[in-house]
Amino acid sequence: MTVSLDNALAIAVEHPDRLLDVHFALERLEVLDPRRAQLAEMRFFAGLSIEEIAEITGVTSRTVDRQWRAARAWLGTELTPKPPQ
Repeated sequence: MTVSLDNALAIAVEHPDRLLDVHFALERLEVLDPRRAQLAEMRFFAGLSIEEIAEITGVTSRTVDRQWRAARAWLGTELTPKPPQ
């Protein structure tokens, strides 16, 4: 089962113990792609819009949107519970 990032973040807010999962997933993303991790932090923790992030980072809104979609997909996969092996 895949969990959307928005749903995963809502779960984290409702269940603070899951907030650590979000934090650790963002740390893993930062190792792989620091720009996308920073963007995800600005969207989730600061609540900035695509346009605000574009202005702050000096890239186009289209680039920010594309990077946000990629970061959201990656984080959604990371936050999806893995079946026991």
